[in-house]
Amino acid sequence: MDQTLIRQIVEAALLAAPQPLTVTQLAGLFPEDEPAPQGSLQQALDELREACADRGVELVEVASGFRFQVKAAVHPWVARLWTERQARYTRATLETLALIAYRQPITRGEIEQIRGVAVSTNTVKLLEEREWVRVVGHRDVPGKPALFGTTKGFLDYFGLRSLDELPPLAELKDIPELEPQLPFDTPAGVAAAAVAQDIAAQSPLEEAGEDAAPEQSS
Repeated sequence: MDQTLIRQIVEAALLAAPQPLTVTQLAGLFPEDEPAPQGSLQQALDELREACADRGVELVEVASGFRFQVKAAVHPWVARLWTERQARYTRATLETLALIAYRQPITRGEIEQIRGVAVSTNTVKLLEEREWVRVVGHRDVPGKPALFGTTKGFLDYFGLRSLDELPPLAELKDIPELEPQLPFDTPAGVAAAAVAQDIAAQSPLEEAGEDAAPEQSS
């Protein structure tokens, strides 16, 4: 099969799909009696990535696969297309999410101990409904409190392939304090690294340390 056609199929599929696609999923687009030649799909992805160099979009790999996304440099203009008011999250919500991201698996009580204040049930519920965090187990102590961790949806939203790509806390301590509320619900994938840096900049994390995070699960 011609490589140009394979590249066109991959490009069209990524543009049409509502979620990132893996190489395996892309391979599934081709019939069994005429599969894509070995290495051709990765080559197509590499070619598409290079072709985006001078365009307003880029091809990126996130936890769930590959997707096209708007480049951060042009986001201020493209964002005018989204007329609905963006959701805003309180500082408490951002701090809770940041602690889960950097200290997972972590219990609600441990989050409260670090933050020094109670964590609202609604805060945790909101993060679960947003599919950014989930219960990954239970601490083996009396009461068996739930352990929270982030999801692949969290990684996808912030344009990360794994938790290893979260900004190191040591690099974020000097970032000026953020406003109490941030425009957090930007379209998925847009300026993802900047937003990930925002959530990591919350003050309680400086006390939390830089414990290694476990491998991300779905």
